[in-house]
Amino acid sequence: MKLQDTVELDENEEAYKLFLFTSKAMERARELELERLGLSPTAVGVLHWLKTAKEPVTPTKLARWLYRETHTMSGLINRMEKKGLVKKSKDLEIKNLVRVTLTEKGERAFQKQLDARVAPRIMSCLSKKERDNLKAYLNKLETRALETIRDLQHPPYT
Repeated sequence: MKLQDTVELDENEEAYKLFLFTSKAMERARELELERLGLSPTAVGVLHWLKTAKEPVTPTKLARWLYRETHTMSGLINRMEKKGLVKKSKDLEIKNLVRVTLTEKGERAFQKQLDARVAPRIMSCLSKKERDNLKAYLNKLETRALETIRDLQHPPYT
């Protein structure tokens, strides 16, 4: 195939590609911003869930909420604990269960990342109505993506 040859994409594939590339560009801008704070987007996700969850948080719950594998989340939590951002403790009722909580340093890091400006800078090119429409579309896409994951994912031990 020559470089000038192109593959025709149907309208769904074209929209998906545009969404994916836009998402990756926005994610990269956020990574660069958070790098200055010594945080990753996933670490900020952990801080967010620890700050806002109404129930005790486990590594398994964090992995599910952040669409990560449990072992990947455990490694991140260990690194965050070494930095003093989170604390792991044994559950008092279920001895083999680990709870994760936010430390004071983690609280400060959470507050610092709230002051970051990439999201407002990027999203400000949309009107309120456009942002509302975008949120509605993204909610529909997330619902369908989660349904697709459930359909494609193999149940454990099958």
